[in-house]
Amino acid sequence: MAKNSNKTNVNIKNRRATFDYEIISTYTAGMVLTGTEIKSLRLGKAGLTDTYCITQNREVWLKNMYIAEYSYGSYNNHYTHRDRKLLLNKKEIADIEKASAQPGYSVVPLRVFINERGLAKIVIAVARGKKQFDKRQSIKERDDKRDMQRAMKR
Repeated sequence: MAKNSNKTNVNIKNRRATFDYEIISTYTAGMVLTGTEIKSLRLGKAGLTDTYCITQNREVWLKNMYIAEYSYGSYNNHYTHRDRKLLLNKKEIADIEKASAQPGYSVVPLRVFINERGLAKIVIAVARGKKQFDKRQSIKERDDKRDMQRAMKR
């Protein structure tokens, strides 16, 4: 079987997550996808904007993730923003359920990638929302770091 070099270079990030949230713990989960969804995801046509996770009936669901319709798909193409089930073990689901029940905590996706076996994986995080002054502090630290890098180059 020929290796597809396209498998491993898919890396879709949620850049707003680290700015808006303080990451507490992370988990890597599999996703239940249809045929056209995985084909579109391997082409890198997905987005994590405004995506979040919820727990229902001891299952974790990914809500509002955008995966573009597959261009060669026919009448059985998928809905772009459908809910997708995440594959985690029971202990991880219990930890996520307990953490997300606390006020101020959410479960947000950080990154979607294709692993070396060709399976779609997602990194989700239990996170606490940052306040406005925390966001300003993050911007200040980022600017200071950038200034130090510039000074080191000179």
